[in-house]
Amino acid sequence: MKTYHRVLTIAGSDSGGGAGIQADLKTIAANGCYGMSVITALTAQNTLGVTGIHAVPVEFVAAQLEAVLTDIGVDAIKIGMLFSADLICSVAACLQKFKPDFIVLDPVMVAQSGDKLLRDEAVDALKYHLIPMAHLLTPNLPEASILLGRELAEAEDIAQAAVELAGLGCANVLIKGGHLENGNSDDCLYLAAERRMVILPGERIVTRNNHGTGCTLSSAIASFIAKGEPIEQAVRSAKEYISGALRAGASYAIGHGHGPVHHFFRFY
Repeated sequence: MKTYHRVLTIAGSDSGGGAGIQADLKTIAANGCYGMSVITALTAQNTLGVTGIHAVPVEFVAAQLEAVLTDIGVDAIKIGMLFSADLICSVAACLQKFKPDFIVLDPVMVAQSGDKLLRDEAVDALKYHLIPMAHLLTPNLPEASILLGRELAEAEDIAQAAVELAGLGCANVLIKGGHLENGNSDDCLYLAAERRMVILPGERIVTRNNHGTGCTLSSAIASFIAKGEPIEQAVRSAKEYISGALRAGASYAIGHGHGPVHHFFRFY
């Protein structure tokens, strides 16, 4: 019998379909893996922004995790929106029990529209309970700034920030440079075990359809890891995928705000 490459996403639902669980499952499928989901929150959301958040009860999030991990299992896990400190602690305890092979943690804090997706008291819980368990942390510049408690705005800040974030206990850190204002979108990957910094050049693609790029990138990384690629190559493959999805999605019109990337650009 054949086996699937299994990827689990633990994240919030986006009713608009561009980010969160919906973007994750599209990305996982587009990259040849079997996707499973643990929904942590429901959002009333479209291309213009978030109008409501309904948190899933913590015990039910744990029940979803138990259901998947006791039966199907995983090759890689992507974690996105967790919303509250209690939820973060519960997810961390469950993952500690099952000890998955690879965890990609995308510390979702603010939506593309600027709406806050993580409660203030949850930041410390993320730093002390979940980041030390992650094999790869993938913050953008604003998220890295929140985690470190200082503003990061220049390309020169990124490498040092990646080292400091690895000091929180995460094995590897990818800081995404999409918020840089110098015209480039270069990312910085710090491989802590090797003490090696890798600068990954990125083309800045001009488009308003950039909703869910962080979710998509982290899910793509988890998918390539699940398929057996080493971490640096998995990040490079995922960057190639998200660049293609951004380019293809730029020619579409959907909604009145920030539309999605084209997750299935390789198929239609």
